[in-house]
Amino acid sequence: MEIEAAGEPSPVEMPPPNIGKLITILTIDGGGIRGIIPGVILAYLESQLQELDGKDARIADYFDLIAGTSTGGLVTAMLTAPNKDKRPFYAAKDITPFYLEHSPKIFPQIGTNFCCGPFAGLVNLAKMMNGPKYDGKYLHKLIKGLLGSTRLHDTLTAVVVPTFDIKTLQPVIFSSYEAESKPDLDAELADICISTSAAPTFLPAHSFKNKDAQNNEREFNLIDGGIAANNPTLIAIGEVTKQVLLKHEDLFPIKPMEYSRILVISLGTGNAKNEEKYNAKMVSKWGLLSWLTNNNSSPIIDAFNQASADMVNYHNFVVFKALHSDDKYLRIQDDTLTGDLASVDVATKENLEGLVKVGEHLLDKPASKINLDKGVYEPIENGGTNKEALRRFAKILSDERKLRQSTAGSRLV
Repeated sequence: MEIEAAGEPSPVEMPPPNIGKLITILTIDGGGIRGIIPGVILAYLESQLQELDGKDARIADYFDLIAGTSTGGLVTAMLTAPNKDKRPFYAAKDITPFYLEHSPKIFPQIGTNFCCGPFAGLVNLAKMMNGPKYDGKYLHKLIKGLLGSTRLHDTLTAVVVPTFDIKTLQPVIFSSYEAESKPDLDAELADICISTSAAPTFLPAHSFKNKDAQNNEREFNLIDGGIAANNPTLIAIGEVTKQVLLKHEDLFPIKPMEYSRILVISLGTGNAKNEEKYNAKMVSKWGLLSWLTNNNSSPIIDAFNQASADMVNYHNFVVFKALHSDDKYLRIQDDTLTGDLASVDVATKENLEGLVKVGEHLLDKPASKINLDKGVYEPIENGGTNKEALRRFAKILSDERKLRQSTAGSRLV
């Protein structure tokens, strides 16, 4: 796939938040091939930024922090890894073509009729009994070829990518803010992306070693970041909060609880909650294997991932509203997926193209928020469509960047 050059470096890079009004955060959920959905959303957001600031504008130019889990971690790396001109390696419009090209090779289908027909469950069960459903070889080669030796500290803006260490049974958060003080966390982006994407039963766990400040090796034994946080928004806000508590006023000039200055765009990858394909009567008869695989999905993993993602989203809506800053929080999610569209790995041409259409239709849907009592997304009163919300946020992001650049320029005079 041909990647368009990202353009020349901006004459004034994105200055730090201490000379602006906002701290800007973008987060992207996990979801396998459903990463196509936020890919479509990001392409639209970047197009709006380009209308305001020129064709060379890129997502990484406008966010102080980008966080992603699993497939969202890969998108994060694509948006922030530098090319030879020190600009983002991928434009947002190239994310969806990347998924369309490579997903069928990452998740090879045995044959459409056989894989997705009545024998699908038996085939998947046989695979899972003998190891991960996919060997990950193509994905690993692809990511290493894409990112090379680029390390966490090299990204063009700060990033946060969660993983989970299966040996120590605790989350490992790869954060740009920690890379300098904790060299053992300054790993290669390729290793981080492979790790956060290693979904249990689907892809193999990933191990690697990295050295600390004393030149001692630290071993990582990592699996999917969705085990820790499928929606990484709270982790992203937590990393910013940590810098505030560490008294880094030179970078983040806000006081504890002064979060009206935080702007967040949180992108989901869709789910099938409205399909209501399970019920208590059905699952009460399930044993271990049925929880692991059922109709081209893994119910136990789906349940954990969606529960954690929704709780994070609910928390954010409540907190941002309580701080009278709900106009600075945008969550875009589609909970109306059905059938193969809700899978993480059915990478048929038809399904992948269907996910593109889901993303396009989602742009025209009303901006929504989660109703935790009902478990569904409901339109925000007077919230307009997601397109309209993204245009509004693009204007805010553009104004913030221009303010920082003008302030930085005046300080140099």
